[in-house]
Amino acid sequence: MTPPLIALEEHFYSNAVFSSIGETFQRTLKAVPGLSEALLDLGDGRLAAMDRGQISLQVISHAFTPGGPSVESCQKGNDELAAGIAQSNQSHRFAALAVLPVSDPAESARELERSVSMLNFVGALIDNHANGTHFDSAAYDVLWEKATDLDVPIYLHPTWPSASMAEQFQGEYPMPVAVSLGAAGWGWHSDVGLHVLKLFAAGVFDRFPKLKIVVGHMGEMLPFMLERCIDMSTRWAGWGSRDRPLRQVWDENIWITTSGSWSLAPMKCILENTRVEHIMYSVDYPFETNERGLEWFKQLEESGMLNSEQLEMIAYRNAEDLLKVKVEKN
Repeated sequence: MTPPLIALEEHFYSNAVFSSIGETFQRTLKAVPGLSEALLDLGDGRLAAMDRGQISLQVISHAFTPGGPSVESCQKGNDELAAGIAQSNQSHRFAALAVLPVSDPAESARELERSVSMLNFVGALIDNHANGTHFDSAAYDVLWEKATDLDVPIYLHPTWPSASMAEQFQGEYPMPVAVSLGAAGWGWHSDVGLHVLKLFAAGVFDRFPKLKIVVGHMGEMLPFMLERCIDMSTRWAGWGSRDRPLRQVWDENIWITTSGSWSLAPMKCILENTRVEHIMYSVDYPFETNERGLEWFKQLEESGMLNSEQLEMIAYRNAEDLLKVKVEKN
C-alpha cells in the first residue's frame, strides 16, 4: 500500500506576487489552459488535486519570480499565503516555504526570519539567481547564516535565464526552441547544479557547515556527474582548500526531490551515490499533475529498488525530519 506522501515543490501565486511578475510572464502562464487558475487557488480545487494524487501534506511555495520580487511584494505574498492556509478547512494538510527578495541578501534574511518566526513557515524556496547573479558571494552570507540559525532549508528552484544567460541557448532554430532549451528543456536545471558547485567552491558550506540546501528534479543533473565533479573538485585546492570535500558536503548539506521527473532511470543513478535519507518525493504541481506523480511512485514501489522502510523515507519521513512537519495518518 502506498505510504502517505509529502510533496514540497508545489506552487502557488499570491495576488501580490502574481501582479509583480510582469504582463509578459503572466501571459505565458495564462496561455496554458487552467495553469494560472491552479496557481492562484488555495481552496477546494487544490485539495481535490491533492486527493487525486494521494498527497497527505503539500508544502506550498511561490512559483517563478523572474528578476526577484520586491521586499513589499514578498511580505504581502507570504502574508497572503499564510492567511490562505489558515482559512482552509484542511489547514493541517498544508505547510509553506517563503518567497524572498533574492536581489537583496539582507532583506531576504529579514523576510526569512519573519516568515519562520511569525508565520510558521518551514523554510524558503527561492529563484536560482537574481538577474543572472548566483548567491556564492560573501554578500549572501547573511542569508545563509540566518537559514542556519533558524535551522530551516533553502530550496534552490530553477528560474528563467537572464537576458545575457539566454543568449547561449540561441541557434539555428526558432526562438521558442531556444526559450525551451534555456528553461525546462535543459538550461535552468544545469544552472541549479552549477550554483550548488559554486556555493561549494566559494566555501559557503565551510562557513555554514549546517546549511541545508534542497534541489529538485532528481538533483538537477548533479547525481549523474557527481563522481566526476568530486574528482575535479580535488584540483580546486590550489585556489583555496575546503574544510570538507564535495562528497561530504553532498552527504550532509544537500537534499534532492523527485519533482517532475517521471522515470525510474534517474532514481537508479541517485540510489548509487546519494543517501536515501536525503531523497524526498515531490510533484511540481501544477506544472505537473499529482496523478502522474502517484503513478510514478507506484512504479517505484513495484520496481523492488527500495524496501518498505526506504519507500516510507522518500514518501514522507525524510521531509518530516527536514521540515519538522508531521502528516496526519488515517
